[in-house]
Amino acid sequence: MKTHAVRSSLSAAIGGFSTLALAIMAANVQAAQEVSLGHTLSSTSHYAVGAQAFKETLEELSDGAFVVNEHPSGALGGEREMIEGLQIGTVDIVITSTGPLGNFVPETYVLDLPFLFATYDQARCVLDSELGEELLGKMSDHDLVGLAWSENGFRHLTNDERAVTRPADAEGLRVRTMENEVHQEAFRQLGARPTPMAFPELFTALQQGTVDGQENPITVIVATNFWEVQEHLSLTGHVYSPAVVLGSPILLDGLSDEAREWFREAARASAEATRAEVSRLEEEGVALLEEHGMTVQTHIDIGPFQEAVEPAYQIFTEQYGSEMLERVQEKASSC
Repeated sequence: MKTHAVRSSLSAAIGGFSTLALAIMAANVQAAQEVSLGHTLSSTSHYAVGAQAFKETLEELSDGAFVVNEHPSGALGGEREMIEGLQIGTVDIVITSTGPLGNFVPETYVLDLPFLFATYDQARCVLDSELGEELLGKMSDHDLVGLAWSENGFRHLTNDERAVTRPADAEGLRVRTMENEVHQEAFRQLGARPTPMAFPELFTALQQGTVDGQENPITVIVATNFWEVQEHLSLTGHVYSPAVVLGSPILLDGLSDEAREWFREAARASAEATRAEVSRLEEEGVALLEEHGMTVQTHIDIGPFQEAVEPAYQIFTEQYGSEMLERVQEKASSC
């Protein structure tokens, strides 16, 4: 009888321990917090490369406390909509161009001025400096958290009407631009008809002839298969297009200092991976586009384009002042 009682007690204890262990394991699984990460490009794009780096880094640093769910191809909306989602907490992390960002953080408009940077090294040097950190910090004044500067690349012009090698060739072209007043003004100065629209709408608009052309870095042109709806590519390099990894303050402000640093480190890893992919595609992308039938204008005299868009600088400084522009130019010259 005593043996039976001991066995029963032991069995109950083991059973209780197993139940407790399972409960602890279940609690640990339930404790993993899901993080939504959105962007507008495809699951094979440079943004997706950055998203994967963010996911791997954050999940490793947090030992699984955070699980990142990527939502590519505008699944959470266009860039403007996703930025608004960050502000109200319906989206946690966004990788976005700076195109619509100026509507939320006007100080960042300076980065969208045409021909501001001459090389990738120069642009990256400025964004990685204390000046870049200062611009990231300004986002907290607008219900956003700037985590890291990432990259799209130098923007080029495509269209389905004619080769563009001088400003006059752009006359009258209906060119989709980002929802960015600086970009729109630059194309007005070229004589084009800027047509702002959200990126997820662009391919269909080109396909249906709503617009004649668009402007984007090689990375985006490749990732979106624009060769299917565009014949001509002109390597104008008219704007260096950063990207930025943004976070929702509704998520991040509620975390510990350690956890917030995990997110910043994940964002830096994302930016590094994205820039590496941009560099790769810059070397290989033009040949790929030519293979798919695009006619590429590589020898373009940039001088007339720079002269044509110069009024965009005056319009910018009249509205936002010249201090930040002068600081960016000074830093760029020292890089």
